[in-house]
Amino acid sequence: MNILIDYKGNKSFRLLSMYERLNKGEMLYKEVLANNYGVSYKTVQRDIDDLRTYLTETHYSEQDDVIKYDKSKNGYFLVRVERELLTNEEVMAICKILLESRAFCKAELNGMIGKLLAQVAPNDRKKVENMIKSEQYHYVPLRHNKPLLQFLWDLSQYIQQNEVILFQYTRQDGGEKERAVKPLAIMFSEYYFYLVAFIEDATKEIPITFRIDRIQQLKPTGRHYRVPYKDKFSEGEFRKRIQFMYSGELKRVKFEYSGPSIEAVLDRLPTAEIIHYEAGVYTIRAEAYGKGIDMWLRSQGEYVKIL
Repeated sequence: MNILIDYKGNKSFRLLSMYERLNKGEMLYKEVLANNYGVSYKTVQRDIDDLRTYLTETHYSEQDDVIKYDKSKNGYFLVRVERELLTNEEVMAICKILLESRAFCKAELNGMIGKLLAQVAPNDRKKVENMIKSEQYHYVPLRHNKPLLQFLWDLSQYIQQNEVILFQYTRQDGGEKERAVKPLAIMFSEYYFYLVAFIEDATKEIPITFRIDRIQQLKPTGRHYRVPYKDKFSEGEFRKRIQFMYSGELKRVKFEYSGPSIEAVLDRLPTAEIIHYEAGVYTIRAEAYGKGIDMWLRSQGEYVKIL
């Protein structure tokens, strides 16, 4: 049974309804509002003025939310500060990145995309949906197809608390081993999320990478650790040197590059530095953990000569 609400005697409901519609990006028209709510044009104008007063008193500057009137469309709309809402372009770009990453199971992916699209104004939402519709429909998650969001959050908490964790890890060959580690960072590279950690009882602290989807039976130990690497360089610098997700000691390499795109090399190796250039040949110095950088350099064929 539908219950009719008397909008004439319920100003609070009317104001909340108008503000919610403005927040969604709708254009409000005085004539339509008057007809829908059963009130006069003057009442609608007073409601708009009340909302403007509310925004003025609850926001800190003229750059924050404000209700404006569009003379060409004869309607009211809400101008929101950019820090509060993503733009249509930003939503579209983030959706494209999520789809291309293939990192999440379909349920998690659809949930995130749905929340992102909810930030787009209703008038434009269909446009953004159409831009990603085909990719979303044909999305193929990775074979492990595991939900990861809660797991990533739990790991992040242990990293923040500097707590040693215990888990069962399945290797590439199918073998399993229990690990006690000092978690350092969560990183994403080429479809997978990785946990970077130090083995708790290792004689030498070398960062080890674990594919997060292969971690099972995660448990906190209650033991805490100091983070020695922060004394040497920031986490951002640490991340630059573990691009290839291979475990091992820090390597310093020098090589010559004569290929068509030096930009691609510099983008792939965040620590790369050009130390010499002559006749189309770049001499580059870089740092990275593990053997991954050696494998990548060899994959460049005749364009690279390791010095």
